[in-house]
Amino acid sequence: MSACWQSSEAASRQPVSSAGGGERFSRQSAAATTATTSSSSSSFQAGYHRRSQRRSPESDGDDDSSPAPIALPPAKSSIEESNVVRSTVKMKDPDLVESEDLDHHCQGASVPREEKVSSLKAGLAHVARKMLKNAHAQFLLGLMYQRLGQPQKAVSAYEKSSEILLRDEEEVRRPDLLSLVRIHHAQCVLQASTGDGPDKELEAGELDEILAKLKNSLQSDARQAAVWNTLGSILLRSGRLQSAISVLSSILALVPDYLDSLANLGVAYLQSGNLELSAKCFQDLVLKDQNHPAALVNYAAFLLCKYGSIIAGPGANAGEGPYPHQVEAVSVAKECLMAAIKADPKAASLWVNLSNAYDVAGEHRNSRRCLEQAAKLEPNQMSARYAIAVHRVKDAERSQLSSEQLFWAANEMATILKEGDPAVIDLPITWAGLAMAHKAQHEIAAAFETVQMDLDEAEGRAICTLKQAIEEDPDDAVQWHQLGLHNLCTMKFNTSVKFFKAAVARCQECSYAWSNLGIALQLSNDPSSAETVYKRALSLSTAQQAHAILSNLGNLYRQQRRFEPARAIFSKSLELCPGYAPANNNLGLVFVAEGSWEEAKNCFEKALRSDPLLDAAKSNMVKAMAMLRVSGSGTA
Repeated sequence: MSACWQSSEAASRQPVSSAGGGERFSRQSAAATTATTSSSSSSFQAGYHRRSQRRSPESDGDDDSSPAPIALPPAKSSIEESNVVRSTVKMKDPDLVESEDLDHHCQGASVPREEKVSSLKAGLAHVARKMLKNAHAQFLLGLMYQRLGQPQKAVSAYEKSSEILLRDEEEVRRPDLLSLVRIHHAQCVLQASTGDGPDKELEAGELDEILAKLKNSLQSDARQAAVWNTLGSILLRSGRLQSAISVLSSILALVPDYLDSLANLGVAYLQSGNLELSAKCFQDLVLKDQNHPAALVNYAAFLLCKYGSIIAGPGANAGEGPYPHQVEAVSVAKECLMAAIKADPKAASLWVNLSNAYDVAGEHRNSRRCLEQAAKLEPNQMSARYAIAVHRVKDAERSQLSSEQLFWAANEMATILKEGDPAVIDLPITWAGLAMAHKAQHEIAAAFETVQMDLDEAEGRAICTLKQAIEEDPDDAVQWHQLGLHNLCTMKFNTSVKFFKAAVARCQECSYAWSNLGIALQLSNDPSSAETVYKRALSLSTAQQAHAILSNLGNLYRQQRRFEPARAIFSKSLELCPGYAPANNNLGLVFVAEGSWEEAKNCFEKALRSDPLLDAAKSNMVKAMAMLRVSGSGTA
């Protein structure tokens, strides 16, 4: 009779690895935007999308606002789901973004950015042609090309401006403008020669030579920090994180108040997985200049990455909701983003970030409204379109209704792949988004009565897109993990073992990937290997992750009829996360095996109070009540 009882395995949808003492959040687990600052036109895409920074034309630079897909939250988990991760603005109801509040921030749709850029470009080019001896006009033209990511054209304009300044006796009295022109000229030459493509880290000798030149340059003229910051941002963008950290740290050692480098260094640490140093950079930036374009949004992104990457999904609630420190962190992230929006209400990327924060907090209606506002501001921004599609997938998963929402989301993901500029969008993430929509279609269809032909077609689409996501980036452990999860959910356990092993081979620090490999091995009738793998997962886990892995290990012991260690493991899981529904359900099964029906019933009740969606606990509760009645009548 015990075979009819249902256990709960805590299969996580999202791997999270650790590096440098902190968690390294993959592209798919961080639903946040970071803003990098560079005195050049290009902004660094750190697995997040970019934010426009608006400064005066005579500032030392600006980032463009080209969109890229935001990070991908994974498909629904039966037990745990990872999301991600982003008082100064008072609202009528702090927990609700009302329509009038949205309208207050932004009245109507703005003029499309493309039209503004085209008009500005034509105007500056016309002025530069008419005023051939105006150095400032040539400088502004170069600055525009630089911000548009056209360094070769910018170099030409800066050279003309410099030539005018050196030739005209009246203009030569403007040494500050000449210095600024030369700095921007150097940035563009560096940008054009270095390029943005991914490359290996700089060799030790090459890096030492660069740092020596950097030191000499900054000691003679601190304003040259802008040029070296450009090199740092290029290294960031091309994925050479350690080289970027070396360059940016060296800049700050010599020019500690150059805040653009401080912002970029924080992003570099965040990308490398060192959350502690990333937090220090972002906190210092906020303290030194809260109005810096990257200050609030980057700190909010950090908070969402650190505290919002892991929340309970259907079947994994702990009863008390998110941890108190998670609630506090997400609240601070919302405050930062709302303050940033107050300063720049027409920045669509900020609304996308605020949507992410509301989503992590479980305020899905507010999240949707923020995305609608982002779409209103920039209808063609790919990151906003992607985020809206992901939100629809989540809505469908929560309601278990597929049809229209998932069909729309899949079409939108496919459109982004077709229409998006490969230089702007992240193809692996977008393919993973399409795979997420197809996986949800298959999972929901499989849960209801569906014609086998339709079910096979849905599974075929899911497998195809999951494999395409891997093909786009074969070294991305996240995509291998997602394919392993899909096979685990479709009960192809031996196949899922293969894909989970591929995931941990690419990311050996990921505790959830190891835990899910343990589940696959356990269900493949290899308990000895499963126990070893679970213990490896525990050795890599944080306090926030360990309770789910402990529940899995306890369930293995229960199936092996090792009831005493199983009870101890479940108790430890519940000590770490009181009210954790799967652990309560599985502990109830230990009491079932021992014939303690009252204790079993109490455990199942606790599981259902924590999570009414845990179907295994519902079924087990019914059986426990029946056994109590039978045992009671037998005693009578």
